Amino acid sequence: MARYTGPIAKQSRRERTVLHANVKSARALEKRPYPPGEHGRGRIKESEYLLQLREKQKARRIYGVLERQFRNYYDRASRSQGLTGENLLVFLETRLDNAVFRGGLARTRREARQLVNHKHFRVNGRTVNIPSYEVKAGDVITVRDRSRNIQPVIGALELIGNRNQPGWVSLDQDKRQISILSTPGREQIDVPVQEQLIVELYSK
Repeated sequence: MARYTGPIAKQSRRERTVLHANVKSARALEKRPYPPGEHGRGRIKESEYLLQLREKQKARRIYGVLERQFRNYYDRASRSQGLTGENLLVFLETRLDNAVFRGGLARTRREARQLVNHKHFRVNGRTVNIPSYEVKAGDVITVRDRSRNIQPVIGALELIGNRNQPGWVSLDQDKRQISILSTPGREQIDVPVQEQLIVELYSK
């Protein structure tokens, strides 16, 4: 499956905010707080369309989703009951790779995606290797027995005390198990995204 494999620090510079839980992204943005490229330091006209586009790109890059998949999420969100913007964020937040990251069994979303692809996790006892798999309230994500002590999982567990775990997931460190307690509410999704701008962009 296609995915972005370029420098993640460059994405953070493009959006002028730290998009990934990565030291390199933070350092790059601190050192060069302007967009990448030869025109990065030039004067950029902040039009309404540009603000909406940048917000959409920011959301895509945070969750590691390509354009067509992101548009499919939006179309689904617009057909669902409730606010389209909030529905969109809930669909992105309940991806399996994001749930693994949020639960604390991976240090970054990119790492979580790789671990899922390599079949290190089971959902309700069944091996799932699809990062976009949608988790629901009541689901249980566990690390496969042979993967319990691999370095990425151990490294993630060592950082648990430094991270805020949202209320919709619960981690049992000894069992290497994440329980999905509920569907996340907007107040539990702490991503720096103004979803209404994305809705305005796609509504044109």
